[in-house]
Amino acid sequence: MAKIDLFENFEKNLSFEVTEDIYRAFQKCSSDMNPLHTDEEFAKGKGFENCVMYGNILNAFISYAIGMELPTPDVMLQLQDIQYKKPVYLNSKLIMNLKTEEIHEAVHVVVFTYKFTNEKGKIVAKGHIQIGVFE
Repeated sequence: MAKIDLFENFEKNLSFEVTEDIYRAFQKCSSDMNPLHTDEEFAKGKGFENCVMYGNILNAFISYAIGMELPTPDVMLQLQDIQYKKPVYLNSKLIMNLKTEEIHEAVHVVVFTYKFTNEKGKIVAKGHIQIGVFE
């Protein structure tokens, strides 16, 4: 069986939580101190419930999913897009649904759709991921 065949009808749900440690680690590595992410009063003044978490924390969760949760580690991320639909806040519990959308056997490529849903059942982000599969 070719490794690309492992992705036929692949679907997985993964749970994540945006903890204080994750928030601080991302803040430290990015040096992004934008007040939307760091100042509760600023964020509330813009209409949000609280400080909005960094969108790229979700990209880190995507990286984990591709690197650690696929049926083979013989993959390389080639392309991804993300549409932010709703804000994510500290301690948000998210479910990422990842599923195969297309398989291009001739070039060893798999395209996935994904979405992040919060604890209220609302989609907070969605997009596509393309990987190459090493045979």
